[in-house]
Amino acid sequence: MKTANSNGITLAYDSFGDDAAEVILLISGLGTQMIRWVQPFCRELAELGYRVIRFDNRDTGGSTSFEKHETFDVGTLVSLLMEGQRPPLAYTLADMTADAIGLLDALAIPNAHVVGRSMGGMIAQMMASEYPSRVLSLTSIMSSTGNPALPPPDPDVMAMMLKPVPDPASNEAGFLDHGVAFSRRISGTAYTFDERACRVLLQEEVRRGRERGGFGRQFAAIALAGDRRSRLAMITAPTLVIHGTKDPLFSPDCGQDTAASIPGAELMLIEGMGHDLPAELFTPVAQAIDQNARRSQSSPFRTRDPQ
Repeated sequence: MKTANSNGITLAYDSFGDDAAEVILLISGLGTQMIRWVQPFCRELAELGYRVIRFDNRDTGGSTSFEKHETFDVGTLVSLLMEGQRPPLAYTLADMTADAIGLLDALAIPNAHVVGRSMGGMIAQMMASEYPSRVLSLTSIMSSTGNPALPPPDPDVMAMMLKPVPDPASNEAGFLDHGVAFSRRISGTAYTFDERACRVLLQEEVRRGRERGGFGRQFAAIALAGDRRSRLAMITAPTLVIHGTKDPLFSPDCGQDTAASIPGAELMLIEGMGHDLPAELFTPVAQAIDQNARRSQSSPFRTRDPQ
C-alpha cells in the first residue's frame, strides 16, 4: 500500500498493470475500503491494457481519519432529516470528489477512466460533471442521482442499516456476523454468495483499520448531497451505467434515472444482480468498462478490435 497527499489529506492507494498505460480509477462505496475492488477484478482490467488504481476514501482504511469530527448514527441522522434539520457535516461528497482529483494530481495523471460503485458512483458522476477534462470515460455502478422521487431502499435493508453495528474492537465476531448478514441480503438472487470470502474481506478491513463513525459521516455526506440531475446533464464523457435488477438498496429505477440524466449514457441492466459485484460478473463487467473506455475520443484503445 502506498500513500499520497491529496486535497489536504492522505489517501492510501495501490495499483495494477503498466504504469505507462491509461488509468482506470476505481472508487469505493459507503463505508468500504479499496479492497472491495478485489484483486482478481483489478487484474482483469489490467490485462485489458490499463493501469488500475484503487484507493481508500477519506475516513476509511489507510486514509486520513475524521474520527475527531462529530458524527451521527444512521437512525439519528434519518430522524433529524425527517424533522427538517440539517446537521453539520465533517465533509461533503464534493470534498470526496476533490480527494479523487487530488490523487490524480499527486500521481501526475492528467485524466483517467473513472469507475465508481454505490457512493463511489456518485463521486465518479461528480468528477465527470465538475472536472470534465480529467475524466476520459465514466462508469457508474449500482448508484443513483439523488432524485428524491426515486424508490427508497427495501424496508428490511434500511432496518439493517439503522441497527447499531457491534464495535469490532470489542466484539469482532458480532461485527463480522452483522456484515455477512447484510452482505448476503443485498447480494441479489442470481449469483453465488461466498460467505467465506465475504468474512475474510471484512476481517481484512478490520485489520487495515476501521474508522469509528466513518460510515455515519459518509452516509451524512450522501444524504445531504441533494439532487445531482442538473449537473449530470452536463456530462460529456462516454458513460456506462451498470445496475442489477435485484438491487434492494438502490432499485433498478436508480440506474435507469442515472442513465436518463446523462446525455448519451448506455444502460447495462444485469438480471439478478444485487448491490454487489460477484465473481461470476468480473469478466463481463470488466469488458463492458473497457468497451466504454474505447468510446473516449482521447483513448488509444478506441480503435482496437473487441477482445
